[in-house]
Amino acid sequence: MTEPSPHEGGQGSGPERALLPFGLAEVTGPSMVPTLHHGDRLVVRYGARVRPGDVVVLRHPFQQDLLVVKRAAQRRDGGWWVLGDNAFAGGDSTDYGVVPAELVLARVLLRMRPRRPGQRSLPALLGWAFSAVRPVLADRSASSRLRAR
Repeated sequence: MTEPSPHEGGQGSGPERALLPFGLAEVTGPSMVPTLHHGDRLVVRYGARVRPGDVVVLRHPFQQDLLVVKRAAQRRDGGWWVLGDNAFAGGDSTDYGVVPAELVLARVLLRMRPRRPGQRSLPALLGWAFSAVRPVLADRSASSRLRAR
């Protein structure tokens, strides 16, 4: 399951909230491949408007101390139907159903890919620098993938 690890600057776990609506998270697991990979850092915006196709950070409906990253595929009665981009990884609404809207905490804005240890040559470093920071765009075709499942 893709899980963001909250870092300072994000939203607290209770009624306390960060001073800024932005935070950082780190991805663990394969459920959002190819969009996000294990070790990617994310810049998120708490309280942002969510639209179908957006990548979001949410509390797992059955383990609310666990944060996960999924794609908000479709708005339904009672909340959001969320899917991982990697259909083989599981751990999304096909397993736990609709996620209540109040459990959707943030929208992912950017991903920062970490540098691999072997990237030391100038061409490798330039390639990494060029591709390391990318916006995480909404995939409006998520609802068509939903119909295919």
